Amino acid sequence: MSLSLLFVCGLLVAVFVGFNIGGSSTGVAFGPAVGSNVIGKVAAAGLMTGFALLGGWTVGRNVIETMSEGIVPNSEFTLLASVGVLFFVGFALLISNLFGVPASTSMTAVGSIAGLGVATGTIDWSVMGRIVSWWLFAPMIAFWVCAVIGRYFYPHLDAHFELDRSAGSLLRFEHSGVLPTPVLNDTTRGELLGALSVVGIGCYMAFSAGASNVANAIAPLVGSGDLALEPGILLAAGAIGFGAFTIARRTLNTVGNDLTDLPILAALIVEIVSASLITFLSSIGIPASLAVSATMCIIGLGWGRATRTTTFTETATAAIRGSKTETSKGMVRERSESIEESAPKAAERSLTEPPADDLYNPAVTARVFILWVLTPSIAVLASYVTFKLVFAL
Repeated sequence: MSLSLLFVCGLLVAVFVGFNIGGSSTGVAFGPAVGSNVIGKVAAAGLMTGFALLGGWTVGRNVIETMSEGIVPNSEFTLLASVGVLFFVGFALLISNLFGVPASTSMTAVGSIAGLGVATGTIDWSVMGRIVSWWLFAPMIAFWVCAVIGRYFYPHLDAHFELDRSAGSLLRFEHSGVLPTPVLNDTTRGELLGALSVVGIGCYMAFSAGASNVANAIAPLVGSGDLALEPGILLAAGAIGFGAFTIARRTLNTVGNDLTDLPILAALIVEIVSASLITFLSSIGIPASLAVSATMCIIGLGWGRATRTTTFTETATAAIRGSKTETSKGMVRERSESIEESAPKAAERSLTEPPADDLYNPAVTARVFILWVLTPSIAVLASYVTFKLVFAL
């Protein structure tokens, strides 16, 4: 295979990776907004494309430089090796997206690079150990922070912040003039503020995803010197946008609807906590998993809300036995009266909240965990075996 043909293959694989990044990250960034009916899937895809490009064009330049060295020396990123690494990233992400689960692009990319490093004997195990330790610890932080909020603070927050959504859209278009004019429907100030907040935080998450994930699509090619920085960013952002408008519909459904019933207040909590955790991890140089953090926040918040009328002992016993936690009417009434004393409006709403199965879906959660483990594992194994065979020849 000639060098030019190999380079074309590298570009195609980079587009393939970017396409799958768009499919995965869009669900994480805008799943809460779509799930709470603030914006539609097309609007979410458009915002994802624009802010991912902005993140890649600004902060992403530093991430691209970092991804070219660290786990393995940048001298290992030959054109052939770069194409191989990108292919394994895209292949693993495609499997995850086909199952409708938002995979971690960072975990998959690091896994592919680690496979190359192990095969060539150039991997820095101290760096990998630090990264993997945070991969295990950060999701637990995300889960328990949101679980505590959902169990103990959600009713009080719901009582003090009017963030409920009315049926229908926030905007309507009047066609009296030459061009359609957007006009606000009958909404409260709290509804409008909540909607703007959840979309704004989603845009921030899309910016962060672009800043981190553009590097995952093109850093090996940029590091090898075969692709210039600016054209590479545009190529990756365009591919992310293509994925956002197409395959992202499945992950938007999973994050926004399947994992938990997500009102707008819950969407705000999820996005604030996950965005803050990602910012912290990025500040200490850890490849941040936006997918894992946000989804664990959703699971934790749903679990906390679903178990609010039971004790931890009852919940743990039910989990060990593999059965659903049963709650007597007397217990619900007793705990509702306790809530009513401190938050009257929240008590009234808590009596009409969705059933526990709508707040926390164990079957979907199990599928998410399996795919999180399987996706980077496939990338590591495929990368290691391939490069081991290539360098053995």
